[in-house]
Parts: sequence; structure tokens; C-alpha cells
Amino acid sequence: MKYLGHLSQKDALCEYLRYDILPQLGVNGVAPDFRVYGIPASNHVYLYEDRQSRTRLVGKFFGGISNRSPETAFRRMEREFNNLHHLRSIGFTGYPHYVARPLGHNGSLDCVLIEEFCYGTPLTDFIVKAIREGARESLFQKLTALAYFLATLHNRTAFGERVDFNRDCSYFDRIMGQLKDWGHVGWDEAQEFYWLKDRWREKGCMWEDNQVLVHGDVTPTNVLFGDGLWVIAIDLERMKRADRIFDVGRVAGEIKHFFMRHTGDHRLAEPFIGHFLWEYACHFPDRHSAFASITRRVPFHMGLTLLRIARNLWIDGKYRRQLLDEAKKTLR
Repeated sequence: MKYLGHLSQKDALCEYLRYDILPQLGVNGVAPDFRVYGIPASNHVYLYEDRQSRTRLVGKFFGGISNRSPETAFRRMEREFNNLHHLRSIGFTGYPHYVARPLGHNGSLDCVLIEEFCYGTPLTDFIVKAIREGARESLFQKLTALAYFLATLHNRTAFGERVDFNRDCSYFDRIMGQLKDWGHVGWDEAQEFYWLKDRWREKGCMWEDNQVLVHGDVTPTNVLFGDGLWVIAIDLERMKRADRIFDVGRVAGEIKHFFMRHTGDHRLAEPFIGHFLWEYACHFPDRHSAFASITRRVPFHMGLTLLRIARNLWIDGKYRRQLLDEAKKTLR
């Protein structure tokens, strides 16, 4: 986080935090003095720390982003606020599974969502320590905890409606369209990727499960860990109904990406990916059958995750090519 200064007490946001948010946390009376820190994120996200009460709040602004209309910003703000409330209403409010508490949202303040600040260590740290310091056991333990969290989320929110794999194919097409438009993939290679996607569309296994609520953006920075099995989920803007493997494959693809980027050898990720999938499968009546079903479907979502990562501006050309090649191998 980067220190940015103090929030002026004349700022409308300061008044909103003082009179609408802090009282929910038992902080009343004294005028707050907020220090402001920037948090790296796709939206404008800031930490507000009151020097008087030591209360910490997170403000996520959905407005003020290029190519995003005020209507879209308001809709996204409301959606994440409601998503957080919904998961907390079905039990994600304490050990071992927790979702950040939403405290308020205000469309007139650049569409800001205010949440409690959650303490925890992101999955990113455990992956990097496993790679650089050999702290493998800690990563295994946290992947067990994450598998438990995701299986609980998915099983608790399962719907009777079958998965519509066409939606995943449409998302694939959007990712590929961006890679083409930005000059990262040529026409011939894009056609090969589309052909691979269509082969997955023909597989009956991709349509066999029921829809669940998925987190939608289970990147290593959006999952925090405490002691034991404690898992805290943040950033639920993209929560939706989908195949449970959308989340599972995202985690597996992110692990593969981290090992590729830091070691150059994606095979070093395989023990951790296999452990995560096996631990996820243990939360079903027939673990072996569940594991077989998961492993049949997960390569598509892993490959899609690698393509998604390849869009990022911070990716250099050489590593982007590695991601694209590995995505192709995974989808085959």
C-alpha cells in the first residue's frame, strides 16, 4: 500500500464515513482523522485509517474509470454490495469461512462501496514463499483451506439448473477478441484457439453439472488467510452462476502461472494443483468420482485463465508467448 495523505474533513466522503459508517462500528462523537493509502486494484481502492479510533475501512470506487458509464458504475457498486450481503446471509460470517462485511454504498460519491478492512495474508505470499523459500507445506495447507472454502460456497449455493457451457465459450471469445485486437495473437493462431474451444463445446462433461454461485475472480490477491482453515474472500464484483470449475480452474491456472513466471517450469506447479483438486473433491460423497469429473473439465478453465492473464499490460512479449503456448497445450 502507498501512503497518499489525509482525507480532508471538508470532503463529503469524510462526512459520509463519520456519520453513516463509523457508528455501525461503535465509533461516535470525535471527528475522525483519516489517513489514506492506495491499494493496487483494477478499480480505485483505498484504505482509510482513522488515527483517533484506529478503525480501518476500505473504499472501492466504481466511478471515474474510462469507458465506464455512470449507470454501469452504479450497477457494479450495487451488485458487489448485494453479493457480499448475500454470502454473509448464508453463513459466511465466521471461522473458517468469511466474507468481508459491507458497511455502505453511495452513488453520489463516485459510486463508492465501503467495507470493513480484513486482516489476512494473501495466497500470493504463500505461493511465492513456496517457490523462493521452499515453504511447500504452508502452501499445501492453505490450498486445503481454499478448497474447503470453495467447495462450501459451491455446494451451499447449488441450483437445479444445468450449466450452460455456451456462456464460458462466449467469455473465451471475448478474451480471444481482446488478444487479437491488441495484436498479441494473429488470425491463424486465433482460429486454432477457436477450434480448440469448439472441441470442448462438444464434450458432454462440460454440460453435466448443475450451476452454483462462483466467486468469479479467485486470483491469489482476492483470497486472504488467517490461522488454520481461516479463509477470507474479498472482491465479489464478478460473482455469478456458473460451473463450479470456473473457480477451481481459475485457482489452478493462477498457480501454474506463478510457477511459470518465477521458475520457468510449469511442471513444478503440478503437485500443488493436484493437491488442491484432490482436497476440493473430498467434500463430495464419492471423492474419486468427483475428482474424475473435476479433472475432465478443469483443463479448459486453466487454459482460459492463462489466456486471461496474457492480456495484462505488464506482461512482456516473451512471457506472453509462453502463456499462449501453455494455454494451447492445456486446451489440447
